[in-house]
Amino acid sequence: MIHKLLAVAFGGSIGAVSRFLIYHFFDRTYQSHFPWASLIVNLIGSLLIGFLWGLFDKFYISSGLRLFIFIGILGSFTTYSTFAFDVFSLSKEGEFRNMIIYILSTNVVGIGLAFFGYYLSRLIY
Repeated sequence: MIHKLLAVAFGGSIGAVSRFLIYHFFDRTYQSHFPWASLIVNLIGSLLIGFLWGLFDKFYISSGLRLFIFIGILGSFTTYSTFAFDVFSLSKEGEFRNMIIYILSTNVVGIGLAFFGYYLSRLIY
């Protein structure tokens, strides 16, 4: 059990730091009312989850490594709480158009990228 906890904790630190670096880049580069960093993080995470799931269907990956990647890295890299906060913030600022675009693109494009990643991985092998 301790090995599984360490795998999730170590993966989580990688995912959280990666997300922070992307947020930091967008904060320094773009001044916008649109939550680009959250959208990019969630879309990249969706694509990677689908792609890696497809690969792991073909190749044996231990349960510890799956925990490390899916729950640790990708679980802390993407975040629903940030999505909810961004939607609330856009609503509070009266940015209803951006709020709708953000909700739709995160959900529709994110789920689409998960499927795309999965089927893309099927083409590799």
